Amino acid sequence: METNFIHHQSAHCENGVASNLLKHNGLNISEPMVFGIGSGLFFVYLPFLKVNYGPAISYRPLPGLIFNKVAKRLGLKIKRQKFSSEANAVKALDDNLKNNIPSGLQVGVYNLTYFPDEYRFHFNAHNLVVYGKTETDYLISDPIMENVTTLTHEELRKVRFAKGAFAPRGQIYYPIQIPETVDLKGAIIKGIKNTCRDMLAPMPIIGVRGMRLVARLIRRWPVKHGTKKANHYLAQMVRMQEEIGTGGGGFRFIYAAFLEEASGVLENPKLKELSKEMTEIGDLWRDFAVEASRIYKNRSTQVDVYNRIADQLVDISNKEEVFFKKLKLAIS
Repeated sequence: METNFIHHQSAHCENGVASNLLKHNGLNISEPMVFGIGSGLFFVYLPFLKVNYGPAISYRPLPGLIFNKVAKRLGLKIKRQKFSSEANAVKALDDNLKNNIPSGLQVGVYNLTYFPDEYRFHFNAHNLVVYGKTETDYLISDPIMENVTTLTHEELRKVRFAKGAFAPRGQIYYPIQIPETVDLKGAIIKGIKNTCRDMLAPMPIIGVRGMRLVARLIRRWPVKHGTKKANHYLAQMVRMQEEIGTGGGGFRFIYAAFLEEASGVLENPKLKELSKEMTEIGDLWRDFAVEASRIYKNRSTQVDVYNRIADQLVDISNKEEVFFKKLKLAIS
């Protein structure tokens, strides 16, 4: 059985799944618009949560929140389920496929056999769409892949019930009601205001303040933990930023595209100017990732490398603070 689902490649998994599922259900909305309305741009440092043996540094909100916020702000209804029984999880998905309902799943990355080996680690917040099933395989639309692919029944079971932080517990989600008209302008404004609040939050682990906290910690890591562990923490930060999370430059570029699109919808040229500024900030995040990778691969020729990379992060946080204050004013 196979649904009439059309695969569109995207830059990030949750945005791509949301955009593709909504397009399938008749609401033509781009990945950047999903990301912006869903307030996907974020930064948080969670030292009490370990991912791949390092402190969790996330450039996005918790899995599912982007799509949930899009649904709330556009007046959509989404059904979302988790399961304690693997058999019930399989039945729910198979019933949807029989009823021509492509379904979003949250899965673990480690056992995704179509991923390159270097991308397969214990990270349970990936998203994909299952749009069909054969006697041996499930048909997979993973939005970060160029083309559709497959997983065997056993492989899909493994990734749906991966263990560890953010264990997906067979999670399945899909739209069940799309209104004939949506308030796109209102949703854009709510999404922007939410992002500005998050990034300017007066809390030490969130937004620009969270970046500055991590910069201070980077300076201490080599002394406190030794070079090997400090480099592992830097590698983990870059992996979440550029390889899986796309949260550094990648998310900034998506947000810049959102602001450019929003500028036309709201007839607000200031947003187009800010779009260019956010692209420049995205470039700085990419520079940060390149320099950090040189450090943990022991290829940096710079002196006092940890302080230098921390200085880069502080500079980015300062620019983002100025940016989000201007963005807040632009839509007030």
